[in-house]
Amino acid sequence: MHPLVIDVSDPAGLAPLAAALVAALPRGGFVALSGDLGAGKTTFVKALAAAAGIDPDAVVSPTFGLIHAHAGPRGTLVHADFYRLTGAGDLGETGWFDAVAAADCTCVEWPERIAAALPAERLDVTISVTGPTSRSFTLTSHGPMHGRALDAMARARTSAGRG
Repeated sequence: MHPLVIDVSDPAGLAPLAAALVAALPRGGFVALSGDLGAGKTTFVKALAAAAGIDPDAVVSPTFGLIHAHAGPRGTLVHADFYRLTGAGDLGETGWFDAVAAADCTCVEWPERIAAALPAERLDVTISVTGPTSRSFTLTSHGPMHGRALDAMARARTSAGRG
C-alpha cells in the first residue's frame, strides 16, 4: 500500500478525516503523529476524540503529564506526547506499557523519540503545514491490520469522488 495523502484546507476539514480514521482503525489501533511544532498534532487528536464520542475539550497537550487516557463510548483513547523524552528507555517510568495495553486506540506525538519501542503494527501520520490553516496528512500503514484500515480509507475517498 502506498501512503495516502489527504489535504485539509482548514480545521473544519479535520472532522471527516478523523471520522474516517476512527471508523477504519482496528481495536487497539496505534497512530504515530509526526510534524513540526504547531503542525496540529494535538488538534488532530481532538478531532479523533470527537469522532470517537469523547469531548474534544478534554483533550489537551500531554506535554507535561506525558500520557492522558480518555474514556468514551467506543473505549479508551490514550494520547501521549513524548517531546520531552530522550529515548525509549525513558518509557518505563511513565506508565506507558500499562496505558497502551488498556487502550482501544493510542495516539503518540513525537514518536521518533521512542522509535525503538514503536509497535510494528501501526499507522504513521505525518502532518505538514501547507498554509495558514491548511495541512497535508500523509498516512502510512505498517502491518496488516493498519494496512486494511488505510485501504478502507482509500476506498471510501475514491467512492466519494475524492480519489
